[in-house]
Amino acid sequence: MADLGSYLLVIDCSHSTEISVGALGSIEFEVGYYAYAGSAFGPGGLARVDRHRRIATGEHDVRHWHIDYLLGAGGISIARVETFPERDVECVLSSALRNEGVDSVESFGASDCDCVSHLWGPTSRLRLRAAVDSVEK
Repeated sequence: MADLGSYLLVIDCSHSTEISVGALGSIEFEVGYYAYAGSAFGPGGLARVDRHRRIATGEHDVRHWHIDYLLGAGGISIARVETFPERDVECVLSSALRNEGVDSVESFGASDCDCVSHLWGPTSRLRLRAAVDSVEK
């Protein structure tokens, strides 16, 4: 059976870009780092992170989730991945980012919960690190 859990993608946006994100419409992404909190409790588990990497490198082009639209855009790369095996902390990570004062991209990736968003930024890597460190591994 696949490893299940939650994950956090640290995404580097090297230049400002406007992206059409499915039903959310057009969103402007400024230069900086973003953090996306996700869960992988379905089929494939944390292998979902590998799918995200393939989209970010252009090896996979199917857009299913909000994050796929961002990762498939030019000038976007995954700078770091944190995994939380066997822990359902997707919303805890989002709360930690909010508590660090990181701005949210409203409604992004949070259609199945009560969170404001699961994508936060732009901000510095230092602020993202502080939020991740606040969620005990």
